[in-house]
Amino acid sequence: MNDMTDESRKPSDPKRREFLGKVTGAVAGAGVAAACWPFVRSMYPAADILEKGTSTIKLGNIAPGEMKTVAWRGKPVFVLHRTDEQAERMMRSEGSNKDPQSDELRVQKPDWLVVVGLCTHLGCVPVRHSDGWSCPCHGSEFDNSGRVLKGPAPTNLMVPDYRFDDDDAIVIGEA
Repeated sequence: MNDMTDESRKPSDPKRREFLGKVTGAVAGAGVAAACWPFVRSMYPAADILEKGTSTIKLGNIAPGEMKTVAWRGKPVFVLHRTDEQAERMMRSEGSNKDPQSDELRVQKPDWLVVVGLCTHLGCVPVRHSDGWSCPCHGSEFDNSGRVLKGPAPTNLMVPDYRFDDDDAIVIGEA
């Protein structure tokens, strides 16, 4: 038969059992957190993606009238060092009626234009000429402020978020 009485089934120290329950729960919680960490970490962007979230362009080697193309988030970005004449002409012009926008809203400094180099019609890369850009695929034309002048492009070239780090560098991807 059963030699155990009801008294022998009770814990000798109830606080010990409570402590062991809390420790077991804490170890189980730590185990769950350790098991979940790789899954949570896999949702972070990769280091190469974080690196490409911003692009820094040194401006010292871009002469007035020249343009440099840089990659930012997998897109070409045109950095144009406008001449004084180009900047003055763009400040006086409003672009076209298709997407009217003043030059002051598109640039931070009159002599520097920063735009994403993708035509807003179908994403082609426009070709540079002295008065702006033209899309070789469907004939859209953009001025030296990146504003659409004619063709099927519905809007101006996009101006990305950027800031001047100093007088010699632009950081694209941060405002």
